[in-house]
Amino acid sequence: MKLGIVGLPNVGKSTLFNSLTRAKADAANYPFCTIEPNMGVVAVPDERLARLAALYNSEKVTPAVIEFVDIAGLVRGASKGEGLGNRFLSHIREVDAIVHVVRCFEDENVVHVDTLPDPLRDIDTVNIELILSDLEALERRLAKSAKGARGEKAPQKEQAVLARVKEALEAGKTARSLTLDEDEQEIVDGVNLLTSKKILYAANVGESGLAEGGGNKFARAVREFAETEGSEVFMVCAKMEAEISEFDEEDRKALLADYGCESGLDKLIAAAYRLLGLISFLTAGPKETRAWTIVKGTKAPQAAGKIHTDFERGFIRAEIVNYDDLTRLGSYTLAKERGLVRLEGRDYTMRDGDVALFRFNV
Repeated sequence: MKLGIVGLPNVGKSTLFNSLTRAKADAANYPFCTIEPNMGVVAVPDERLARLAALYNSEKVTPAVIEFVDIAGLVRGASKGEGLGNRFLSHIREVDAIVHVVRCFEDENVVHVDTLPDPLRDIDTVNIELILSDLEALERRLAKSAKGARGEKAPQKEQAVLARVKEALEAGKTARSLTLDEDEQEIVDGVNLLTSKKILYAANVGESGLAEGGGNKFARAVREFAETEGSEVFMVCAKMEAEISEFDEEDRKALLADYGCESGLDKLIAAAYRLLGLISFLTAGPKETRAWTIVKGTKAPQAAGKIHTDFERGFIRAEIVNYDDLTRLGSYTLAKERGLVRLEGRDYTMRDGDVALFRFNV
């Protein structure tokens, strides 16, 4: 999974990036402190892996990973060359979803590009710049498509779908706000529009806002807005997350427990999995225990293909045992004796927590 981080300057983007990745990206109190895209890879915390590895005496444990891309802050006029963020929008056209960091704290010592925080105005500013950037990309694609449209059904359909998207963008709407069928969505996905990607809002509050549990008035406004477009929201104090990222695991857990909250990374991952409809299945053995991320609804052969294309091509069957059953009994052999290891065929839909062994022949 790959996530792009966007937002206005000085909203806490790079601070959040640092806390999530424990990287050392610049995070200073002035606009455009980030002048190159920052990239980092983070392991998805999964306590199941350690238990399985102990059960199988695995030599190696490989978690699922998330790649983060943090670009320079966007400002009003970015699509026309203002600021620096527009230079790096290309870096997030390939991501699976966008994390939009929204400033939900007041601090006179941290400058705001529009003087005072206003989450809904800030969201609108970023959305407009993404829409304008998409319009440029769409116009280039339409011009290219038009050259081969005459008499060809596929380009004609593409022209019709993209023209409909262009009309929505020109009206100030995002591409994801349109209702499209599967074929139409495939056409739009091929253009990699920023506004067609799903959005995860990170409401960046101060420590006092975090202590309030439900968040302050700014965070509540972001949550209400996100509900109108079916997006996910998680509340985080990026400043605190960056500070505790330097602590060891036990101290981090203790401090978060004092605030009665999860880590920002745990919140983000849970929200991203819900937003993208993702689950994890597991494989385990003496050599390696590993988590594999798939879309909910994936069939067994396609899940096997995540491991190796030969597994999907020569798929015979999957031996599946539920993680809870396996760890409760403490052995695969015992789970098999109790009838808890199932033989599943091509039509089996994978479930979160399935421990799988794929049989194949090529």
